[in-house]
Amino acid sequence: MQLDGLIDLAQKLKEQAVAWRRDFHQHPEIGFEEHRTSRIVAEHLTKLGLEVRTQVGKTGVVAILRGEKPGPTIGLRADMDALPIQDQKTVSYRSAIAGKAHLCGHDAHTSMLMGAAQLLSSLEKPKQGNIKFVFQPAEEGLAGAKAMIEDGLLENPKVDAMAGLHVFPSLPTKSISVAKGVAFASVDSIRIKIIGKGGHAARPHEGIDAIAVAAQVINALQHIASRLVDPLEPVVVSIGKIEGGFMDAAIAPDVNMAGTVRTLSPAVREKMPQLIESIIRGVTQSYGADYEFSYSIGYPVVVNDERMVDFVTQTSERLFGEKRWVYAKPSTGGEDFAYYSERVPSVFFRLGVCDNQPYSSYPLHHPMFDLDEQALPYGIAMLAAIAIAFLEESSIGQVNK
Repeated sequence: MQLDGLIDLAQKLKEQAVAWRRDFHQHPEIGFEEHRTSRIVAEHLTKLGLEVRTQVGKTGVVAILRGEKPGPTIGLRADMDALPIQDQKTVSYRSAIAGKAHLCGHDAHTSMLMGAAQLLSSLEKPKQGNIKFVFQPAEEGLAGAKAMIEDGLLENPKVDAMAGLHVFPSLPTKSISVAKGVAFASVDSIRIKIIGKGGHAARPHEGIDAIAVAAQVINALQHIASRLVDPLEPVVVSIGKIEGGFMDAAIAPDVNMAGTVRTLSPAVREKMPQLIESIIRGVTQSYGADYEFSYSIGYPVVVNDERMVDFVTQTSERLFGEKRWVYAKPSTGGEDFAYYSERVPSVFFRLGVCDNQPYSSYPLHHPMFDLDEQALPYGIAMLAAIAIAFLEESSIGQVNK
């Protein structure tokens, strides 16, 4: 079918998509607690007559739209979880749950994929192949994608390619951006305990000040990016949490720190545990302190398949009737979409949700984050267009061959 008609069909779903999005926004659920969201999603997909499976990867939902004949399968993914942050907006759909909020746009992702499922279900069945609608839990740090894969997401029928989107507040509405190749960084975590010796703050020479040592460790860690790694290889080492001490007149005997490590290269990532520990060891020894260190491997690098990137950009031009996309630089943000891209040709792109109003200018994860809801139909149409074009072009051997 002609893709240029999809935007008009998606616009007819705008009111419903906004209602879904605002409902999810008011009732946020964090990772692996998305029971209400999953129920609403599953009920909607069942009414559409799709094959629906629930409790995939704990709280995930998967629905299948089968074509008239067997063929390739395209997976479309939306994440459903919220963040453990207090919503500070003054809007009618502000989060009703204290300390939890949809400040990363996952409510919009879920609503757009629900709309895409409705749109695609209203059309003639694909001549061949299948569409899998993947509503994923726990993207924010708990690897919901991995849990769904381990629960058989990519099988029965076997998924041949995956596509997903993320709202992006620095892009204008009705536009997309996509990175070719490496798209998002690996995400690892570090825990550091500096072990000093307590004492009276008026006689610091009698103790070993763990806070002072921790400060030197934090400063020294920044030399990894500036002096120990190729400057053309991006590395981020950030300490995001630090706890230590009892009162103003006492030397802290120990300090606990937690941080994140981001890299775009698997080879650089492999070096990071040793580099970080060697710095911690050197600094603590020089001050007569000790340390404990742990390094936890998290999400891998997201790598967009170059053929899938070309396919999506070409599909967007067919849909919009003009070039509304740009290439994006790799991001040091992380995404568990990486687990899909490790296994099947995949593409993860950004959808513009900014209309230059104050509410849509806050970054992701900000307590005031919101988005331009005029973007929802464009997300619905893009997801639907990707599915239609993939099955059409796969049938004549143009995708992933």
